[in-house]
Formats: sequence, structure tokens, C-alpha cells
Amino acid sequence: MASYTIKVFLYEVEPEIWRRFTIPAEASFAELHRVIQKAMGWNDEQSHQFRHGKGRHLGNVIADTKEQVAPGDDFKDEKDVRICDVVGRRRLPLRMMYRYDFYDDWTHELVIEQKGEEEDAPKLLGGERACPPEDCGGAFGYRECVAGFDEWMDDDYDPEAFDPDAVELK
Repeated sequence: MASYTIKVFLYEVEPEIWRRFTIPAEASFAELHRVIQKAMGWNDEQSHQFRHGKGRHLGNVIADTKEQVAPGDDFKDEKDVRICDVVGRRRLPLRMMYRYDFYDDWTHELVIEQKGEEEDAPKLLGGERACPPEDCGGAFGYRECVAGFDEWMDDDYDPEAFDPDAVELK
């Protein structure tokens, strides 16, 4: 069974917070969403969508709901679309956008880097830095939290901490 190696990272956050994993090529975008949530450390409490297309207009939307889909965008249900269907014969790397939590607007770049063989389950390959806490106000709020400007920030949160061995993608 073929698989893809995917890197996902957050926009507007420095130093970069990223994860790299493999996932079966036949996996649906619903499964890809689940794997990203687990790999990044999100709690899957908010809406999300994948966007891809040509140029600046990423009008092809893959999601679990038509919420936040603009008129003229091409919507597909994430349960019905496999990763291999979108990759098709395109040359890799292939870049897409993954948005999570439309209020905080966590925007991730998703890069399908290469095709491999014989991965029958998702597998984490690496990553750096802790995922931002849910509902911390997006990239701006996160920077404020890390700088110590928000009183509500958990004292135990370490933005540098990431233990790949503690992440279970299955």
C-alpha cells in the first residue's frame, strides 16, 4: 500500500512549530484531519477545512461542513475524498492550506512531500515545539502568552517541549 510523507506547520509562529508523518495514500481527508489534530496536539474542538487550488485563490475546499465556504468555491466532503485522489498525477511536493478554529484562525501549511511504500498506518516521523493551547487567540494571542502578557496561561506550558514518543496517531 502506498503512503505519503506529509509535513504540517503553523503560519505566523516563530520559531516554527511543525510535524512530519506518513499516512496511507488511500486515507480520506477526514482521517488526515484526525492525524493532524493528534500530531499537532490540538483537541479537535473547532471547525476546520483544507483548501487547495492554483495561485492565490484556493477555491477548492475539502471539509466536514460547508460552513465558511465562499460562493463559487468548490466544496467536497472530507469523508468522500482520498489523499491520493487530490494528489493524482501531480508532481510532489504539493502544498495545501489547513485551517483550524476559524475564530483564532490557526492556518497551517500542509506539504505532501513524497510518495512511499508499505505504510499501512499513520506514523509520526518528527516535529518541534509544543502546539499552542486551544483558544489562546491565534498567532497574535499565542505570542502574547509566550511573552508572559496573559495571566491565564498555564504555568506548566513549555512552548519548546515536544515529545514525539508521546504522540499516538492510530
